Amino acid sequence: MESPKQVTKSHNITYFELNNELNRPVDGKIPLHKDKEAVRAFFLEHVNPNTVFFYTLDEKLDYLIEHDYIEKEFLDKYDREFVKKLMQKTYEKKFRFKSFMAAFKFYKQYALKTNDNQRYLERFEDRIVFNALYLADGDENLAIDLAEELITQRYQPATPTFLNAGRKRRGEFVSCFLIQATDDMNSIGRTINSALQLSRIGGGVGVALSNIRAAGDPIKKIENASSGVVPVMKLLEDSFSYSNQLGQRNGAGAVYLNVFHPDIVSFLSTKKENADEKIRVKTLSLGLIVPDKFYELVKNDDMMYLFSPYDVERVYGVPFSYVDISKEYDNLVNNAEIKKSKIRARDLENEISKLQQESGYPYIVNIDTANKANAIDGKIIMSNLCSEILQVQVPSVINDAQEYEVLGSDISCNLGSTNIVNLMKSPDFAKSVEVAVRALTYVTDHSSINAVPTIKNGNDNAHTIGLGAMGLHTFFALNQMEYGDEDSIEFTDVYFRTLNYYTLIASSKIAKERNKTFKNFEKSKYFTGEYFDSYINENFEIKSEKVKEIFKNIKVPTSLDWQALKEEVKKNGLYHQNRMAIAPTGSISYVNETSASLHPITRLIEERQEKKTGKTYYPAPYLSNETMKFYKSAYDIDMRRVIDVYASAQKHIDQGMSLTLFMRSDIPEGIYEWKNGRTSKLTTRDLNILRNYAWHKGIKSIYYIRTFTENNDEVGSNACESCSI
Repeated sequence: MESPKQVTKSHNITYFELNNELNRPVDGKIPLHKDKEAVRAFFLEHVNPNTVFFYTLDEKLDYLIEHDYIEKEFLDKYDREFVKKLMQKTYEKKFRFKSFMAAFKFYKQYALKTNDNQRYLERFEDRIVFNALYLADGDENLAIDLAEELITQRYQPATPTFLNAGRKRRGEFVSCFLIQATDDMNSIGRTINSALQLSRIGGGVGVALSNIRAAGDPIKKIENASSGVVPVMKLLEDSFSYSNQLGQRNGAGAVYLNVFHPDIVSFLSTKKENADEKIRVKTLSLGLIVPDKFYELVKNDDMMYLFSPYDVERVYGVPFSYVDISKEYDNLVNNAEIKKSKIRARDLENEISKLQQESGYPYIVNIDTANKANAIDGKIIMSNLCSEILQVQVPSVINDAQEYEVLGSDISCNLGSTNIVNLMKSPDFAKSVEVAVRALTYVTDHSSINAVPTIKNGNDNAHTIGLGAMGLHTFFALNQMEYGDEDSIEFTDVYFRTLNYYTLIASSKIAKERNKTFKNFEKSKYFTGEYFDSYINENFEIKSEKVKEIFKNIKVPTSLDWQALKEEVKKNGLYHQNRMAIAPTGSISYVNETSASLHPITRLIEERQEKKTGKTYYPAPYLSNETMKFYKSAYDIDMRRVIDVYASAQKHIDQGMSLTLFMRSDIPEGIYEWKNGRTSKLTTRDLNILRNYAWHKGIKSIYYIRTFTENNDEVGSNACESCSI
């Protein structure tokens, strides 16, 4: 076949200049029309001249297949005429990017390019259709429905899925992984190997280190022989740095440690700016597993005991992570067989806050909160690189021949997100949710990580997905709600209550179709019905007239609906062990023209420093005179209001949420009453209070602490997009 027609490139570039004019107010107003002009110029001056031209759709499809850009196999599941009709139907939607940043991000990060990276082979509509066809797996009706959900931007697959679907040369579709080490060299070696393999495949890797014996614990009865967790952290950091997908991204990993582990202080010290190079970790993220007992000890200003994981496992017969520290604390303290040390609980709390001020780390997982809400048989012991994945795991037993005597289960994250603004306009909310669930189900069904057997085993058994949401602040602004006011909290509650209900309906429907449930469904609170009882007994009704009006065309489940669902699930089961999680949304929220995740925007006009092109500016989505007053920066909002909004969602989300707290290094007067008469500077006390508030409100995890400094820097700003949708 002849090479497709090439179009001469234009050299008259104005789109960056037009976009930059957003930062120059005219008569005190933001010239938003300049961004619209920048989008148009971007297509005329860059996209159109640099897009490979094809005379027909057949020519385009044949070229992409013959030159190894697109897989032939998934297209062959459909009649060619159907494929062309779906493409044509999608083009007819006349999709248009509303902002320069949205178009720029799509074409720079997601669009399929020629091998020399100079020209585009896809429009946005093509990426949509290839995703729909790939994820529908030959089902024409599902492909049509999925293309509709994607082009209207009601549903957005995670970046690895959206980017790779249909490509011949591609990475995996999954976003991230969670693995655990147990307290022996075989497991530690296997964990390092798994980290290498998973980082090579793509996505971030979370690693639980709580089970590893502490520095000074015995090895083969030799006292003080163990070096503890810090050397393992260094090995993991080097592994991630080495296995970084041929330099395409930084190796990304997070390590989690229980606050009652004796190495907790040295663990936190690895992130300090003045840490010795021998122990300092630069690229690893740190997370803490925090049982309820820690909050109690802090409240009472008690000393806290730290327990040897080696002795705890020897006495209890299970790895340290699987012991309920809050429940067993007094028994552990009084057991003479268990080596322990002491630290003042408030001193550790202040160390945590100091480090969060300095670096944004550590993440916090309120592990007892997560397990109390867990409907699945088993124990949650950790989270992932972005703190929203909370699923049960089973430890492995590995012998000296490196064989699994017991094959445990670990976790892969199959993520996607609803766009709240657009989903609320869906003509059929329930159908939209089902289509999203089916798209995610394809990913979990076709994920097979053979290099890491525990990941494969966990995925094969659990079929987990994580459907989330983005655009909450944008929805509030469009509907004239203040972030954190009563209407916004009630809307969030109703939205996630309804989303939860329809994901359960979809999961049960799939289980019935396939006559298959996740492993140990019969041991879950879904099977016993306990999970549904709070909804059935609640007698829920919407109080706010505004929220009632918003949901007037959407069927919000009643207690009778929950009762019927309880019976349906008992009868047919659920296909997915876990269904919902709120991941952070990185660049894809720009493409979706909406605010990221559930948190407030940070600026009315966001400034992005792009590597080769300088600064680009992104106005808050749908910014106008009407929405502007409802778009307050996260840095100027009382974080308790943000926690309140997240808490209203958390009640209905079976996993966790990437909840970022936004602070100023110099806090404006009047936000926090406890600052009155005290210094305006951000202190450890401020973060201590907010973490306790989040725990009291039922928040399962806290992601970064982002601090906006007086010289306009952001400490703790997330540079990793491995788990981002």
